[in-house]
Amino acid sequence: MTATMNDTPDASQPTSTDPVGPAPAPSPAKKETKEDSFPVFLIKLVLVVAIFRSFIFSPFNIPSESMLPRLENGDYLLAAKWPYGYSKYSLPFSAPLLPKRIFASQPERGDVAIFKAPPGNDIDYIKRVIGLPGDTVQMIGGVLHLNGQMVRKEKIADFVIPVSPNTDCLSAEFAVTEADGRQTCHYPQFRETLPGGKSYNVLDLGPRSVDDTVPVVVPEGQLFMMGDNRDNSMDSRFPAMEGGGIGLVPQENLVGRAAIMMWSTDGSANWFLPWTWFTAARWERIGGTF
Repeated sequence: MTATMNDTPDASQPTSTDPVGPAPAPSPAKKETKEDSFPVFLIKLVLVVAIFRSFIFSPFNIPSESMLPRLENGDYLLAAKWPYGYSKYSLPFSAPLLPKRIFASQPERGDVAIFKAPPGNDIDYIKRVIGLPGDTVQMIGGVLHLNGQMVRKEKIADFVIPVSPNTDCLSAEFAVTEADGRQTCHYPQFRETLPGGKSYNVLDLGPRSVDDTVPVVVPEGQLFMMGDNRDNSMDSRFPAMEGGGIGLVPQENLVGRAAIMMWSTDGSANWFLPWTWFTAARWERIGGTF
């Protein structure tokens, strides 16, 4: 007897329409989806962070005093990534995914910019944009000159910063003991105003070798960058060399523009003493914009 002859279901066997048949076994696919949900979440999180850091904002910390008085050692800021466009240097680890700069936009004089410093192009530096393509930049007697014109420089009150684990006076001549016993550093401070009207404070610690430089014409596609702490900054006044100056900076090296101060610490915090995280914070600096 062949199977084709038995085409009537046996009443003793449940069929697909039998309401009292056994419940179907749980689908393995659903269980697998639940187990994979956390790894999938992590992958999505990594992608979101990578996109945010590559194209919107990226955090940077200040490890030196070359941008005093605007930036102090221990500051943490967010840099906006879109103002200057994007290149491989905008991406995490300088991933070579962009063959050339896209959506390029030239900085303005006075911008505080983050860039990959020549000659290695592998270390983040932060300086102020002073000279644009076509500009002639020169220091004469400690005064900045642009295109043959002296940039206005006015003496204002000294910049005072407390001595802390992050900060020590550059030399004894600037060290002061305040009436309450606190140790501070007092630095000569000036207000500098660029031709376009941008103003900012700089430090001038007295006669130095970099107070007089030869005129430099900024070529197309490059920038002349300087630190606000004029006597304690290795910048475009010095030729590019390992462990030395940076020379002129290609605009291709731009990473972002300083946007907002998100944290600042004097360096006295101890990871194992949570209350010191708050006592070390320089609250008055947090939230400031550029």
